[in-house]
Amino acid sequence: MDTSPYNIHIETYDGPFDLLLDLIRKQEIDIHNIPISKITGQYLEYLHKLEELDIDVSADFIYMAATLIYIKSKMLLPPDPLAGPDENVDPRSDLVHRLLEHEKFKTAAQMLHQRREIEDHMWSKPDLSLYEGEAVEGELVVSLVDLVKAFQTVLDRRKEITKIELRHEQFTVAQMMEMLRKQLVASEGPVSLVSFFEACATRHAMIVAFLAVLELVRLQAILLVQSALFADIQIRKHKMFDVVFGGGEAVGQIDEQYQ
Repeated sequence: MDTSPYNIHIETYDGPFDLLLDLIRKQEIDIHNIPISKITGQYLEYLHKLEELDIDVSADFIYMAATLIYIKSKMLLPPDPLAGPDENVDPRSDLVHRLLEHEKFKTAAQMLHQRREIEDHMWSKPDLSLYEGEAVEGELVVSLVDLVKAFQTVLDRRKEITKIELRHEQFTVAQMMEMLRKQLVASEGPVSLVSFFEACATRHAMIVAFLAVLELVRLQAILLVQSALFADIQIRKHKMFDVVFGGGEAVGQIDEQYQ
């Protein structure tokens, strides 16, 4: 008689947003109209399975469970007839915005990873720069891989005890691009990439900052450089800086891509 234990397979996720996106996409749910009661039940069911298998559940997953329950309770209440139009906001709107931003970040990260794999398998010398451009004498142009590593390092350091703060200031990618522009204009030299990320109050803001850097690099408004290999990454103005921010059209259209 075979007494070997049977295997139980359960999906693993990097974080609660990955789990939520998977639940939404697998069921082809409209992300702008999430059936919060159904998704909350499925989310809690997944956490219960982890508990049954004696798998530790991180604070991020617990925080999201509390957030979903809070949203569900808000949606059970009738709208306040005395409240103005600005106060009767859909309780799901903040969650939807975060999910969309997280999905954009995951897509960008996957694209960077795919490019890295292609470069690693090329026979010829790979072009690891973010785009074609020249650094000044004594500088090294930073690769896509280095940018992702720097961002991931700062993101990992931000992992701390999660507090339930359902309301916090939100930034769009265009607004974050403008913040970086002001820093570069005010600075007499380059701006530290790590400092720019670390100045963000939340992990969500850091992800938006990362997307802003990618967009400005794509538009050739900024250049990411190092004074030496493994040195801190610096952001400095590049050839299209004044053109990109002067016209305003390119920056103004950025947020339309993240709707």
